[in-house]
Amino acid sequence: MEVNTNKINKGSFIGFIPLLTFLVIYFVMGIGTGSFDNLPLLVGMFIATIVSFIISSPVAEKKSFEEKVKIFCEGGGDDTLILMVIIYMLAGAFYSVAGSMHATDTVTNLGISILPARLILPGLFIIACILSFSMGTSMGTVAALIPIAIDIAAKTAVSLPLVCGIVVGGAMFGDNLSFISDTTIAATATQNVAMRDKFKANIIMVLPAVIITILALAFWPIDATSIVAPGEINIINLLPYVLIIGLSLAGLHVIPAMGISILVGLGIGIVHNDFTLIESFKVIHEGMKWMQDMAIIAVFVGGVIGMMKYLGGIDWLLNNLAKNTKSRKGAEISIAVLVSLVDVFTTNNTMAIIAVGPIAKDVSQQYDIAPARTASILDLFSSAFNGLTPYAGQLLVAGTMAGISPVSIMPFVWYSILMVIFGLLFIIFGIGYKRAKKLADK
Repeated sequence: MEVNTNKINKGSFIGFIPLLTFLVIYFVMGIGTGSFDNLPLLVGMFIATIVSFIISSPVAEKKSFEEKVKIFCEGGGDDTLILMVIIYMLAGAFYSVAGSMHATDTVTNLGISILPARLILPGLFIIACILSFSMGTSMGTVAALIPIAIDIAAKTAVSLPLVCGIVVGGAMFGDNLSFISDTTIAATATQNVAMRDKFKANIIMVLPAVIITILALAFWPIDATSIVAPGEINIINLLPYVLIIGLSLAGLHVIPAMGISILVGLGIGIVHNDFTLIESFKVIHEGMKWMQDMAIIAVFVGGVIGMMKYLGGIDWLLNNLAKNTKSRKGAEISIAVLVSLVDVFTTNNTMAIIAVGPIAKDVSQQYDIAPARTASILDLFSSAFNGLTPYAGQLLVAGTMAGISPVSIMPFVWYSILMVIFGLLFIIFGIGYKRAKKLADK
């Protein structure tokens, strides 16, 4: 991938007004009313869209209303966003099918029957890590495992926000490290580094977070007496989950992997008389309907981001955060802050990496930062904050499925919080810097 290294436009703060309008209304409404659910996100993004069409920027070429509509539609039709929409639909279908043919119940019952009570929570986290690494998508992992987490919470009297936070944290593990993750592909492409080198540099930075999360969950108090005896376990019901992991490890794209798993789940459900062939279409449709809002929100977010780029908001952020860098550590922190803020503003870690990647490469070359380390910083911080942003897809889907506010889940996404902490510690103390340089010199 050829990266443009030309000096970026200074942009304009005015370009941030649409998204700032959304954020201000969202948080004021949530704090003022005591519930962040009182402002539907689609309505909030619609308001941001209106603002983006009304305001004008000194750095933006004057365009007609029709031309602005085209910019908005091009942003909403971004390849990454449309892929997310498809994954949302498939994830909803998979969730519905897995629940209807008792795959979710089987996984829960199997876990309760095998794992000691103390290990149910860390077991859920490890499963989420494995599944997300295999699938390369945090969204698919959240959609697949939140029903299992809800079931575990019901059978163990564990806090619902906690089990949702466990799943979201494990999902971000794979989003950050998987070889088939969009973020990994974007980070390695913008820095022109091999995936295996980025993985070697990245895994060292997050390993302490993984270990501490597992230990903390293992010692989290759980009422073993509330765990009921597991229900029926039919191993064949596990096949949809096994297929997702196996096909992903084999290198199959997430869309056909989920599609095949859905079809197999439907076949098993029909054979077991969980639903008829005619009813199976309704099962799929119900799952897709659950994700319709998410899909539309994703399109509106992409459109608003397209308008922000046109108005100079993205360029303003990139320019102002990078211009005061004076040392290698400062450069690494600037890259981390830059990609984190763009991710929080765009709610899309892949888009954040693509936007920040070119300037991060320039800064890294100036301060002798190994490409693998730069790619790791980009991927780590964007993934971490995507798992901590209440209006991003992961927490939105988890909250919607669990019937709770995404904000209530945030404090329990321990892994993402620890990713940020250890990411900063590794930058401040230079841990892993020499290792990344050796990888670059090979």
